[in-house]
Amino acid sequence: MTRTIEFRDALREAMSEEMRRDQRVFLMGEEVAEYNGAYKVSRGMLDEFGPRRVIDTPISESGFAGLGIGAAMMGLRPIIEFMSWSFSLVAADPILNNAPKMLYMSGGQVGCPIVYRGNDGAGGQLGSTHSWCVEALYSNVPGVKIAIPHTPYDAKGLLKTAIRDEDPVFFLESERLLSVTGEVPEEEYTVPFGQAKIVRPGKDCTVVSFGRPVYFCLDAAEELAKEGIDCEVIDGRTIRPLDIDTIVASVKNTNYCVVVDQSWSFASPGSEIAAQVHQHCFDDLDNYVGRVHSDDVPAPYAQNLEQEMLPNARKITEAVRAVTYNA
Repeated sequence: MTRTIEFRDALREAMSEEMRRDQRVFLMGEEVAEYNGAYKVSRGMLDEFGPRRVIDTPISESGFAGLGIGAAMMGLRPIIEFMSWSFSLVAADPILNNAPKMLYMSGGQVGCPIVYRGNDGAGGQLGSTHSWCVEALYSNVPGVKIAIPHTPYDAKGLLKTAIRDEDPVFFLESERLLSVTGEVPEEEYTVPFGQAKIVRPGKDCTVVSFGRPVYFCLDAAEELAKEGIDCEVIDGRTIRPLDIDTIVASVKNTNYCVVVDQSWSFASPGSEIAAQVHQHCFDDLDNYVGRVHSDDVPAPYAQNLEQEMLPNARKITEAVRAVTYNA
């Protein structure tokens, strides 16, 4: 049985089900308990699980991010919520210098099964310092897994996988997607890491993305279809691990590729995907791999400028036309 629920409810179901399944799982972060979450993702969880497992923290990301690492090392399975991934920057030392390295530095004796989750990227007039898209920064670090869901189905399935994983997982959500609805099964399920999904089959150009920009890709594909360009849209789902095999198989069929990434372009996941596509598909490509990113500026506050800065459907259609028309 399936029902239609919001993205935020899918996240809450994932956390609640895993907390019922495993007494070691707990949620910690700013306003997650008494206030039911800044975005109401944890609504009702304090009532069910109590203050020992749904824990409000001070505004001290470095403190509670580090506390979670200690708890994970001692056998618990923390879910640490950043109200915004922008705020994770003040916790860079524990989440990048400690959590990913514990298993390696201990010779496999002490792992760090922790999930960091929260809102990533421009979220609707939150200004430059609250709109960081952190995947370009954090995907460079070995030992970290990164998931970026774009549907309620994947939000629940990927988060359950993340909570059960033995490695640190950075779970990047989008505030702009929290009210998006979609079909989610009532029965138990998980979505495996490293398994991309073809969300729109096509034969003329492969378009690869993650998270919220997948919707922009689908909008662009509908517009391009009117011009006779049939795009295959792939949702990568996870950046680490990256399912390059699905992407390569698609490009070998379409012979063209555009990568859409809400990060800035320099040293981004999009640039890494483009490099790997060039490596694996050199003889199959009929043109360069196109890339669409957020403009190389801090996120503006003005709504019209923010939307223009992001990788929108217009930019994607232009990129696909450039690689297919100019081949």
